Amino acid sequence: MSSQGRKKNSLLPAITVFFTILLVALTALYLMFSGNLPWLNTAAGTNSANSSKAHVSAVNTTKPADGSQAGASQGQAEETVKEPAESTNPNDLLISWKNPASLISKKTLGDGSAQKAYKDGGKITYWALVNNKTVKDYAPPYNIAFGSPENYSELEGVTAFRGNNYRTAPSWGKAGVKEKKLEIVWTHDIGAVSGVGSYWPGAGWTGQPLLVHWSDEVRRIMNINAELKSKDLVEVIYPVFDGNVYFLDMETGKPSRPKMNIGFTVKGTGMVDPRGYPLFYTGQGLNENDGKTGAFKYRIFDLINQKLIYSFPGNDPVAFRSWGANDSSALLNRYTDTLINCGENGLVYKAKLNTKFDSKAGTISIDPSFTKYRYKSSYSSEQGIENSPAFYRNLMYFADNGGTIQCLDINKMEPVWIYKGGDDTDSTITLEETDEGVFLYTANEIDKRGREGSRANSNIRKINALTGELVWQKDYSCAYQSYINGGVLATPVVGKNDISDIVIFNIALTGSTSDGTLVALDKKTGAEVWKRHLEAYSWSSPVDFMSEEGKTYMLLCDFKGDMHLIDPKTGEDMDKISVGGNVEASPAVYNNMAVVGTYAKKIYGVRIK
Repeated sequence: MSSQGRKKNSLLPAITVFFTILLVALTALYLMFSGNLPWLNTAAGTNSANSSKAHVSAVNTTKPADGSQAGASQGQAEETVKEPAESTNPNDLLISWKNPASLISKKTLGDGSAQKAYKDGGKITYWALVNNKTVKDYAPPYNIAFGSPENYSELEGVTAFRGNNYRTAPSWGKAGVKEKKLEIVWTHDIGAVSGVGSYWPGAGWTGQPLLVHWSDEVRRIMNINAELKSKDLVEVIYPVFDGNVYFLDMETGKPSRPKMNIGFTVKGTGMVDPRGYPLFYTGQGLNENDGKTGAFKYRIFDLINQKLIYSFPGNDPVAFRSWGANDSSALLNRYTDTLINCGENGLVYKAKLNTKFDSKAGTISIDPSFTKYRYKSSYSSEQGIENSPAFYRNLMYFADNGGTIQCLDINKMEPVWIYKGGDDTDSTITLEETDEGVFLYTANEIDKRGREGSRANSNIRKINALTGELVWQKDYSCAYQSYINGGVLATPVVGKNDISDIVIFNIALTGSTSDGTLVALDKKTGAEVWKRHLEAYSWSSPVDFMSEEGKTYMLLCDFKGDMHLIDPKTGEDMDKISVGGNVEASPAVYNNMAVVGTYAKKIYGVRIK
């Protein structure tokens, strides 16, 4: 072989070594940047999930709402990109809507009102009123929009009926459920009144207590009892039948400060300002108390010293109905300082509060200005709104005593769509946003269709929240009894987390005038997942709450006076206790404590064990 050939062959080992080193180097670089270098992932070394954080500063470990580790697999947490915080600017949250397919026309009438007609033959005539005067082609001075339900309130707790703008949060926090038992740990006596030809003991529909965890700053400037000033207090605030608003330490049931006497019955649920401001809002259920009569009012109290700072009349001169009660639980848009409330007089109120709060000086004031929405529906001449409004961004959802369900643009004060519900609808509409769209769940009662001894169908519906189109309907035959309507008066549980595929409704008088049905329906199809016969009917809204282990549980109270701890996956009781008498009110839950008022003329504090 020539010397030239030997020289060429001598280069082969060097080339081989070069490419081997290059391959090893490239492999090492790949492993390093993927966070999988073996010396960084030994049993005694640092977890690989931690090493991956070092080179991707934009990556965060996020946890889902149930508190479990997102994407956890064999102890290794999956990294996900942190989503930006939701905007608090209502203009960023607005949803623009196009006239749904069901809409035919809109025209302006001579008195400044407008009218819309729909393909099903329905018509709605409506007015926007500023300072009680009709405004033609009303344009808002500023925009209102609600964000996601998790961002409704800055406070920990249940600050309004069902807790948020979707009306899906009757509980707060997580319960340490070990024994799956209920235990009464305290009671507090309340009274009764006689009025409107009846006797009203304890607390009534909807009557959900507010459970409020005040900030240290606000707690210290309020007239809370001295021994509780330094306590990390969760306060029960509860307006009830006897005309008083009770303030209790949730842990012990003892008064946290003096009760406030309104003088007249509250049947609905109050509201605490979701900004954490010391303001309390409540309607009035009756205007008669043991022979004494007075004016219907909606009241706003300064909770620094428990003083009434504003009220407006329920007997509104611009309303088409003179009955001025208010069972609806208002909501407050904290981004715009705007209160939105519905009345049994048939009006929707939008009030810019112009709040001034100085926590250092210990002062708060409001100076409201009102815009009102008034309407007439061709579906029914019945006026009156008793359920509590729900919101998706700038769209408001409510129903009335005549069965008209509405989607209202709260900025334009203009109905987007209406739906013929068929009867009085007092059950509060609940909302859910999914990958498939935004939907509402609603159901009516047997009222206008009823006569003593008769039966009719209670209609449970899922409706497309943006178009008003029916997704599915499920009917249940119910009895009618004067003053004790059959059908659905309770607000449903919209399943989340481990029961996210079902919605649970409580239906009264399905067999007789004393029993009922609890049913779980498949959200997508409306098909029954399970159904349970209730020996005693219930108007009380079922309450779902989450355990520390990530399992959902449910409470249901009934006419017999029992509180049931229920597995919502099966509808079966885990435990049952007596709370003394009929429960029309709805419980609220904060971690391991449930609170509810009953016809036994007591407020009960119940520990979930």
